[in-house]
Amino acid sequence: MAAPTPPKAVLRVAAISGSLRRASANTGLIRAAAEICRESIPGLQIDHVDISELPLLNTDLEAAGGFPPAVEAFRDSVRGADCFLFASPEYNYSISGPLKNALDWGSRPPNCWADRAAAMLSASGSTGGSRSQYHIRQVGVFLDIHFINKPEVFTKAHLPPKKFDADGNLIDPETKDQVREMLLSLQAFALRLQGKSQQGN
Repeated sequence: MAAPTPPKAVLRVAAISGSLRRASANTGLIRAAAEICRESIPGLQIDHVDISELPLLNTDLEAAGGFPPAVEAFRDSVRGADCFLFASPEYNYSISGPLKNALDWGSRPPNCWADRAAAMLSASGSTGGSRSQYHIRQVGVFLDIHFINKPEVFTKAHLPPKKFDADGNLIDPETKDQVREMLLSLQAFALRLQGKSQQGN
């Protein structure tokens, strides 16, 4: 029997922001995560996946077993990832519409999300987006996404000290430290899942 393949040296993280706003703090969290990986976390690469061009989910758009070009490109990005990072604001106590739409398009048969690790960030009001994160976890149960449990990063974007500049860039050192710890947890968990998967093959 052939020896199991070792886990990948570089894990590719498909990072998705649930906010489409130009100066979005949540997109800023993804930029900060990418910078932290480049500077201090070897083996973890953040690939920001833009969801702004996705149409609203409508199965009438699925023709002859295919998807619209923007959806196909998105699904390719999801399939090519080793793990996921979601950054979402909290809209009305729940997931943002754009992110839920992206999750739904990725779930269309065959489900593109299944059996990979994921982590979440959120920047929002007084709760830091905690309620949106827990709803994303609930959706992830059906999608077979394996979320890390700790640490949780809830960024209270509008409370002092100032967390973001006018362009949505993360400037708060404490929040950067929290993001780094979360990324290290994601990396360790994703490698562990890969190891278990290869042992089972």
